Amino acid sequence: MNGSAGRNSETRAIVTGGAQGIGFAVAEALADEGCRALALVGRSREKGDKAVAALAKDGVDAIFISADVSVVADCKRVVETAIAHFGTVNALVNAAATSARGSLVETSEDLFDQIFQTNVRGPFFLMQGVVAHLLDRKAPGSIVNVLSMSAHCGQSFLAPYSSSKGALATLTKNVANAYRSNRIRCNAVLPGWMDTEGEAIVQKKWHDAPDDWLEKAEAAQPMGQLVKPAQLARLISYMISPQSGVMTGSLVDYDQTIAGSSPE
Repeated sequence: MNGSAGRNSETRAIVTGGAQGIGFAVAEALADEGCRALALVGRSREKGDKAVAALAKDGVDAIFISADVSVVADCKRVVETAIAHFGTVNALVNAAATSARGSLVETSEDLFDQIFQTNVRGPFFLMQGVVAHLLDRKAPGSIVNVLSMSAHCGQSFLAPYSSSKGALATLTKNVANAYRSNRIRCNAVLPGWMDTEGEAIVQKKWHDAPDDWLEKAEAAQPMGQLVKPAQLARLISYMISPQSGVMTGSLVDYDQTIAGSSPE
């Protein structure tokens, strides 16, 4: 018997960025592990409706909430809408993010604000809403924030992005510490270079990448691949589930590059 079967049967989750990429991969993993209540959050109604339809085929009560997580009012509406529909929520995956480029000397005030509002402020107020709901119900819950290996340092053209992920790392630990006695757990994953639709767009837009960029990128990696959303999603679904026990405040690197290593 699959050890993961049914481990998320009691999970009622909000997943931001849930209509594509890592967010949708997480939704699929949760559904495969028994979750029957999923609120997917994103900006594209077309993508959202398609994602919901795919989950509904497997008997999931899935809804799409059109929202921009950089807007606090939208974050509050997301939590309220999910609770109104499902009666309660006990899980949150913050997968939505922007990886817009900018070095220290090139980043404008507007770009800095856009990145931090999406990558830090959004998760902050989404967690605020979910945690307040759980505290009111005196119920346990689980949160996973999707960070990046860039939180350790990042490339020169990712100065504000890397900073935002570093801030979310600290916030993850702060929330974990604050609510551990309430059985509300908060963890994070730090994936490396990932193969997603969004990354393909980024490579074309910012790096003038050729059509075969993925093949070339994977050939140069130690394990011959980039991080795959479906692989990472299983780790996140485990961290969300009660099966992960008392795990909280953990920042889990998910990459084939080791932080702090140097070329031999």
